[in-house]
Amino acid sequence: MFLQSFYQESAEGVRITPEQASRFAKEIAGDFNPIHDPSAKRFCVPGDLLFSLVLARYGLSMGMCFTFSGMVGADALLQFPATEAAKFAVTDERERVCLSVEREGETRRDADLVAAMARSYVAFSGQNFPHVLVPLLRDQGVMINPERPLVIYESMSVRLDHLDFADPELEHAAHRLEVNGKRGDVRLAFNIRANGKQVGQGFKKLVVSGLKPFDAEVTEQLVSNYLGNKASYQPS
Repeated sequence: MFLQSFYQESAEGVRITPEQASRFAKEIAGDFNPIHDPSAKRFCVPGDLLFSLVLARYGLSMGMCFTFSGMVGADALLQFPATEAAKFAVTDERERVCLSVEREGETRRDADLVAAMARSYVAFSGQNFPHVLVPLLRDQGVMINPERPLVIYESMSVRLDHLDFADPELEHAAHRLEVNGKRGDVRLAFNIRANGKQVGQGFKKLVVSGLKPFDAEVTEQLVSNYLGNKASYQPS
């Protein structure tokens, strides 16, 4: 699978360096959230990388739900249990749950299907900012704090009608944002299509912290800086 260069595995577990996590975010997901920069004070491994590793190890099930319990920091040693259970958790060296997974229905472990699903979802997920989030925030009269932008991946759920498909593509569905003070809860819905037909659907939940009153000029500069960093990035 395409993930080999983004983690290290030994008898002790799986370790992801800040550099590997940052490259995955930028080169696979197109995600330039500063929280994934190796130098970030609150650095964390992209949730999309953990999602992809779960698919690679356990296959794609007709129903899957992923819940992130906390941020995975630099060089954390992760344990992916050897299990066929419907519910399991990915933990760190302190036995802290980082990711809870629930699955149901038929499972396929076909490497091509798993890789295609992972890539399609990660590409969709990486479009969150600015293309989806900024319009949602603007409509609610709020914006991300430019001094401390913090967007956290909370959970993701997918339900498939069947597994007899190839080359899935995700398309945007209805999105919504609920604001409560300085916190925003975002629900990003998507449809999964293959061969011109819908084969499933799902949604991703985000938490945006430290919201401030919307300022068009500040938001425009934030977006410009983000897109500028993305355009100037040179893969290693």
